[in-house]
Amino acid sequence: MRVLAIDTALGACSAAVLDTEAGGIIASESVPMLRGHAEALMPLIGGLFDRLGMPLHQIDRVVVTTGPGSFTGLRVGISAARGIALAANKPAVGISTLLAYAAPHLADDETAPVVSVIDARHNHVYLQSFAPGGRTVIAPRIVPISEAVRAAAEAPARIVGNAAQLVADGLKSQRRQSIVVDDRAAPDIAWIATTGAAMDQDQAPPKPQYLRAPDAQPQNAAQLRRR
Repeated sequence: MRVLAIDTALGACSAAVLDTEAGGIIASESVPMLRGHAEALMPLIGGLFDRLGMPLHQIDRVVVTTGPGSFTGLRVGISAARGIALAANKPAVGISTLLAYAAPHLADDETAPVVSVIDARHNHVYLQSFAPGGRTVIAPRIVPISEAVRAAAEAPARIVGNAAQLVADGLKSQRRQSIVVDDRAAPDIAWIATTGAAMDQDQAPPKPQYLRAPDAQPQNAAQLRRR
């Protein structure tokens, strides 16, 4: 199976091509950025396929992060994934950004829990907690940082995601043992591809997972009165 993975949800514009028969990632690029994903993504993908000498229609699946994350970034990535999948007549699969952060740690050690947290601003984080082996203990939700600290304090969890250090700082006064923290700005695109390749395409639609309403709201006072 050849899988194109796309991530524009957070602090990077990333794409990778996984070939399961070849045994792994055959092309990958990740550019750190907070804005400008819309302009950067398609040239980045085009560059990957140019280097491979492979047309886009030869992929078997498109995988894309579905959030939580930047509202604009999510729309960019999901729209691109749907468009490419439609043009190639292949399925598109969505993967939660919280799961994407947790995936390499769950694969590395099945005996320890993982707490995945993404900065939601205003002293809140997006949270998902995984038991040893990968079972979800706390489903994806937005919570105050203090609640995420309590979730991480219940077990010697590994804390991952771009808000991991925020949660780890809250734990320092509560525990003495060392804390494993992975606070990279965006998930590893290779793990997005690998995890997405194994997902049931019928159970993972490429739909945005916002978990909260957008900050920008229409102003009622600016609406014109209807006659």
